Amino acid sequence: MENGAGNGVAVAAAAAWNFAPNEALLGLTALSVRGVLGRVKAGMVADGGGARPVVPMGHGDPSAFPCFRTAQEAVDAVAGALRSGEHNSYPTSVGLEPARRSIAKYLSRDLPYELSPDDIYLTSGCTQAIEIICSVLARPGANILLPRPGYLFYEARAAFNGMEARYFDLLPQKDWEVDIDCVQALADKNTIAMVIVNPGNPCGNVYSYEHLAEVAETAQKLGIFVITDEVYAHLTFGERKFVPMGVFGTVVPVFTLGSISKRWVVPGWRLGWIVTNDPNGVFQRTKVVDCIKSYLDISSDPPTFVQGAIPKLLENTKDEFFSKTVEILRETADICWEKLKDINSITCPSKPEGSMFVMVCESLHILFHDARHHEGFANGVRNFRDLLQVKLDLSCLQDIKDDMDFCCRLAKEELVVLLPGCAVGYKNWLRITFAIDPSSLEDGLDRLKSFCLRHSKPAI
Repeated sequence: MENGAGNGVAVAAAAAWNFAPNEALLGLTALSVRGVLGRVKAGMVADGGGARPVVPMGHGDPSAFPCFRTAQEAVDAVAGALRSGEHNSYPTSVGLEPARRSIAKYLSRDLPYELSPDDIYLTSGCTQAIEIICSVLARPGANILLPRPGYLFYEARAAFNGMEARYFDLLPQKDWEVDIDCVQALADKNTIAMVIVNPGNPCGNVYSYEHLAEVAETAQKLGIFVITDEVYAHLTFGERKFVPMGVFGTVVPVFTLGSISKRWVVPGWRLGWIVTNDPNGVFQRTKVVDCIKSYLDISSDPPTFVQGAIPKLLENTKDEFFSKTVEILRETADICWEKLKDINSITCPSKPEGSMFVMVCESLHILFHDARHHEGFANGVRNFRDLLQVKLDLSCLQDIKDDMDFCCRLAKEELVVLLPGCAVGYKNWLRITFAIDPSSLEDGLDRLKSFCLRHSKPAI
């Protein structure tokens, strides 16, 4: 049979097939850090001679670097659970009771009340926790308030479940605090919750007790609850110490999402949790917890042997391990802060105090100059933020169209991977991960500087 005839038969048969893809999924890759980084790295050709390794400064997984290896006690706990032969079965849908009891005890150390195992629901990492919460809350017409810049996976899951995502601003000139006025302006009768991330991804900020209290009071006034993403809990190295949102659970009901991924540097172990910080029982009365349990009945579980390891992992890991991790992050944050000062076309608004990231923008000094002539600049806040986000000014660089183009060309020319700000809702900014080996970070930042110098426009 000739090719033409064969193709015609195939087309005719395909036209008769009674299925189609889920349209909601087709555009969601653009809201995925993985998807965006895939585009950034697509044109990158690794150095065949091995003279220059790829420097991964685009994602938050430092586990490949020996200086960030997890605690030996954690490895022993998982190995012991696996060798015991006691954790080869299916777990209960909400998670093994000893693991939930240990996590409740561990988290209660930072709270003014005691959590119980019934407040803990185990998930396959924090990613599944986000998926579950967005699925549980979804109803026709509902909207959820998300931070900008922020982790767009929340928007992806909200969109998949038919919820509207509305963005409130984080204010760079106020250490990325929540714009409370913006939250109040966005909320309406269909708003169900607001999300905060503390310590911050992608900004590296740490919220004060006073600011979190203001967030809680605002949510209470609006009749919504707070979803707090605390996957970077206690990874702080500035003046501010981590305060969990659950401290304000008597003011407003709080869902806390967390995991062992970041503090123990084991994202591949896929163990996270949803916690109900709700001493007043609001989630029980509204049957939200019943929905969580129903969802867990029809979803996959975190590995049983990892669940089995949790009690010893939490109990036996020495403080020295956590101190060492924080000290390395403090060192790399300092390196990042100091070296970025020497790159004319990139500016960092504030020094990171937590998590593993920092947000930087291009040509900030030019925007400052323009902003002084902008109506209302003396009052700060929104005009400043709008200029940074909306008014693209790449006049320091030639042949660079936007943040995605910047990152793609940087990856291709220098083998340095950064995340473009569009992946976190902040176009023409960059997110830089400093949770890598200090020598690799210095190398990557030096290559970033070389790239910017090479693409700089001649001075006028």
